[in-house]
Amino acid sequence: MNAEIVMQELEALGKERMKKMYISNGAHEPLFGVATGAMKPLAKQIKINQPLAEQLYATGNYDAMYFAGIIADPKGMTVADFDRWIDAAYFYMLSDYVVAVTLSEADIAQEVADKWIASGEELRMSAGWSCYCWLLGNRKDSEFDQNKLSNMLELVISTIHAAPERAKYAMNSFIYTVGVSYTPLHDKAIETAKAVGPVEVIQDKTKSKFLLASETIQKAVDKGQIGFKRKHVRC
Repeated sequence: MNAEIVMQELEALGKERMKKMYISNGAHEPLFGVATGAMKPLAKQIKINQPLAEQLYATGNYDAMYFAGIIADPKGMTVADFDRWIDAAYFYMLSDYVVAVTLSEADIAQEVADKWIASGEELRMSAGWSCYCWLLGNRKDSEFDQNKLSNMLELVISTIHAAPERAKYAMNSFIYTVGVSYTPLHDKAIETAKAVGPVEVIQDKTKSKFLLASETIQKAVDKGQIGFKRKHVRC
């Protein structure tokens, strides 16, 4: 199946309601408005196809870019490939839910995520922190350096309130993901959440929203979800 046929298939799956919802979250034309669940039969048919994923991602069409993440071969992608993908990710649904998710299945995930976190650029930072959330929620605790994650929690305490808006979301998610999915630092994540307190993020340049990682961790404790790991990251 070539890129032209896939684009036709995706267009046929588009819904105006989904399109409006994606646009309200920051997507822009071109896009079709395809629900992620509606992509699954097509993904099963194609399976993993990196050359096709690259062609689709390069279209700049949001739905095609999302679908590219589903059929990509993360282990076959280089640092330069991921940098190219994050360069084209123009809003958080691409940076955090396509690029970061794809990166989390690569062997070079932490190396690339660390570089992006240190970049100072909003969506790179957001993708880097988000990648760690996907990693922690999927991989065994033994695959991580506890001291490194502990230092990252310290970094969150000292930098989150001055971070770019989307990075604040991802950093807040990192606190509670460590608290829920990485048991060796559960207590430290709770302490970090308390030290950070409410995190104000500004939406639409006028409205403010407050994030509170401690509440999310407590809800997981109440539901007996500490130690939670998902089987798969990509759908």
